[in-house]
Amino acid sequence: MSEMDSKQVVDLLYWRDLQRTGVVFGASLFLLLSLSVCSIISVISYVGLALLSVTISFRIYKGILQAVQKSEDGHPFKMYLDKDVGISSELVHKYGDMALAHFNSLIKELRRLFLVEDLVDSLKFAVLMWILTYVGALFNGLTLLILGLIGAFSWPVIYEKQQAQIDHYYGLVNKQIKDVLGKIQAKIPGAKPKTE
Repeated sequence: MSEMDSKQVVDLLYWRDLQRTGVVFGASLFLLLSLSVCSIISVISYVGLALLSVTISFRIYKGILQAVQKSEDGHPFKMYLDKDVGISSELVHKYGDMALAHFNSLIKELRRLFLVEDLVDSLKFAVLMWILTYVGALFNGLTLLILGLIGAFSWPVIYEKQQAQIDHYYGLVNKQIKDVLGKIQAKIPGAKPKTE
């Protein structure tokens, strides 16, 4: 992701432009909530019908207005129709190569974990998978996406305002976890504590 893209994402998540962030957050949340009620085909159809209703109504309104005022304004969406909306092959290659690199590193990491290259890391992964079985029993994937979206748009602002307290408690929890992991590693034969 380029520097400009990441700055725009940060500005979006930190609510720097309230109107733009509100539209993105509201539309995303509405889409996910709609998907939890209706099938994806129904949601796409309803969104398409809503957009068509707005654009057709606006086109008819502008046509009537031009006829009454006897003006020659032309098509109301002319500037959008003239724009190039195609995706360049360079952009596809760039993001395709990035996705491939991430996928390959994920495959290597999963191979390392499943084939127990490091016993402690594989045990941590097993505990994570065990915890996720309980999370999966409580929530479906769409609910987790909705919670993730709400968290992505609320956590940065909360952290920005309460950074000192959050960092303090995070440090305490992190120290406790390291102490427990150190004790577990000391009891497991052949497990060496990692040097940081």
